[in-house]
Amino acid sequence: MVLSTLLKFIYPPPASWFVTAMTVINGASLVNAGLMEIKGKSMQYSKFFNTNNKNVEDSMIKLSGRNGMLLAYSPAFVASVTSLALMQDEGLRFTLVASALAVHFFKRLFETLFIHKYSGSMAIDTAIAISTSYFLSSVSLIYSQHLCGEFAEPIIDLKYAGIAVFLVGIVGNFYHHYLLSKLRKEGEKEYKIPQGGLFGSVICPHYLFEILGFIGISCISQTVYALSFTAGTIGYLTGRSYATRRWYLSKFEDFPKDVKALIPYIF
Repeated sequence: MVLSTLLKFIYPPPASWFVTAMTVINGASLVNAGLMEIKGKSMQYSKFFNTNNKNVEDSMIKLSGRNGMLLAYSPAFVASVTSLALMQDEGLRFTLVASALAVHFFKRLFETLFIHKYSGSMAIDTAIAISTSYFLSSVSLIYSQHLCGEFAEPIIDLKYAGIAVFLVGIVGNFYHHYLLSKLRKEGEKEYKIPQGGLFGSVICPHYLFEILGFIGISCISQTVYALSFTAGTIGYLTGRSYATRRWYLSKFEDFPKDVKALIPYIF
């Protein structure tokens, strides 16, 4: 009964060991990363990351924050654009999924070059790990969509609703990243409490809108892989938003206690 109801909304999982493996690995690894954030074990590019081992710190090969992010996002963007160029007869849904991914990573590259301000560096192995993760996730989503093209469309079509949710997510995420970039003047490195937009209600509205963006992609895709990746992303960003709020509380005595982590008035 549950399965038959679920199949009204999603395609059956394709018979692919690669897609099956990536569905499990991506979802589990993202949720685990969220739990690590809650436990205070953040990635090395994070402002929360701190190592007390100077020998380890000195031995890291580092990139500037901007170059690290460019390396992280570029392969996934190239994969998305390449799929659009080489797979033009895959149907509307496939084109929408690949286009949404291309827009998502183009926005990230644009922000990296013109919006974000950087106060630190990134270890090259961290940049490569993030880049590989984004690339494999994008390729898996595109490949899963390609394989599902042989199935009948889900009875309940969510792709147009997904487009709307995706656009809300991408615009809201960009807007709040822009507000964050305006917190510090050129040359400043100290952190400040964000203001404007939804920052008066939650400390991570950019994560909230990023989640909406991936929910939109899942609705456009309607594949098991997309749902798994989005669920994992929600788990990771929930943990990261919790860690972000905890960090602000520890750094700023005047941080408003009624400002939540991710969801206004709730969490």
